[in-house]
Order: sequence, then structure tokens, then C-alpha cells
Amino acid sequence: MIHVRDLTVTFGQGTRSVRAARDVSFTVAKGESFGLVGESGSGKSTVLRVLAGLNPYWTGEATVGGVAVAGRDARLPRMVQMVFQDPYASLHPRHTVDRALSEPLEIQGIGDVGPRVERALTDVGLGPAFRFRYPNQLSGGQRQRVAIARALMLEPKVLLLDEPTSALDVSVQAEILNLLRRLRQAHGLTLLLVSHNLAVIAHMCDRLAVMNRGQVVEEMDVATLRRQEPREAYTRQLLLASRGYDREVAAGIVTYD
Repeated sequence: MIHVRDLTVTFGQGTRSVRAARDVSFTVAKGESFGLVGESGSGKSTVLRVLAGLNPYWTGEATVGGVAVAGRDARLPRMVQMVFQDPYASLHPRHTVDRALSEPLEIQGIGDVGPRVERALTDVGLGPAFRFRYPNQLSGGQRQRVAIARALMLEPKVLLLDEPTSALDVSVQAEILNLLRRLRQAHGLTLLLVSHNLAVIAHMCDRLAVMNRGQVVEEMDVATLRRQEPREAYTRQLLLASRGYDREVAAGIVTYD
């Protein structure tokens, strides 16, 4: 469903240029949930923005459902949609939920707007009562549910998820992750999830790729991650960091060869 080969993204020119992604390659099968992990600035979100068609300045190959991303194909918005990290920033403060969900349908010339909006709100656990509310009348978790509903309006085959729970309270994060798992099954979705949280990746994904300084340094299945048996030293450091404060780690007792 997703094919990326030798993807390279450079920002700026000359001596001030920054290569945010370099020679990134991976594939995601239909119906699979695939994770991209790494520290902040490793290039994870840059890859997602290319696949969503939001960054035209790149080289390499990228296809979604057989549709070439570089061709700016009109079918791409119907194939892939993105859920952004911050639900507070991704919704227009002066637009109602109804307008946010209706707009993709209007742009694509799709009718039957009202029933589709209400069905999408029901799918994400909100219901029609939220249809004419404004973002400032919603909690963070409710806003992210609206953002997910908006991404589903065109019935895409692929959802790109850029840290979809990191801006939410811990008590809400599990609800959103379980919602995404349910929607994946109900709609037959393929998910590409970006996160620095390895626990989220282990809960949501089948396989993952680890990125460092714009490059993929390791691919593995989630079973390998749960056994804590990565091949690369960088991935082992991520696993250590994911444990938070640990007395043994802080004392230098636990080490990796």
C-alpha cells in the first residue's frame, strides 16, 4: 500500500541546506500498521508530509496505493489523509465541526454531506450533538476525534498519524489509540504512525522502522521490540530512554555492549 525508496528531503540551499531525510526506504502492506520512531528532528514527520503531498521538494520514489505522490495525482486525497499532532492547531477556531468535516466533501464534489458528517462523528464516538460546536467548546480529546473524523470523510485507504496523542492528557491517550485500532479494523485502513513513544508503537503497530538523523537505521517487527532485542546501538538507547527514570540506569549499572 505504501512504497518509499531512496526518499531524500533537503531544506535550504548551499552551505545552509539541511538534509532532513536521506535515502529513506520502506514498504507497508495493505491493512498493516507501521511505525516510524526516533527522537525529535530525526525526519519522521518530514516523511509523512511528503506522503501526504504537503511537501513537493524531494527526490526518490513514493507511491500510495499505486498512485505516485510526485505526480500530484487528483486521486491522492481520496487515497491518503493525515492526522496532525496538535488538535488545537489543526482545527480553525472560527469554523464549526460541521464546516471542518463538510469542507473535504465540497472540495471533492461529494454530495450527501449531512448524513456523511453525522456518520463520521458517530464513528469517532462523538455523535451528531457535536456537529455545530466550535473547537473552543471541545476538550483536547474531542478535538482530536474531530480531526480523525475529518481525515475519514473521503474514505481513504491510508491514514498518516503524526504523534496523534502526544498533545493530549495521559488519561485520554489510550482512548484515542483504541479508537484508531477500532477504525483500522472497521474500515480496513493501513496506518503509518509516527511516534517517539515506543510503548505506543508496541501497542499499535505490526512493524517499525527506526530513524536517526534523517536515515532509517533499523527495521524490526514489534515482537523483537517487546523482547528488547534491537540490532543497533541507537535503538537500544531509545529503549533505555523510554524507561524514563530508572535507578539502575541512572547509577550506570545497566549497560549495553
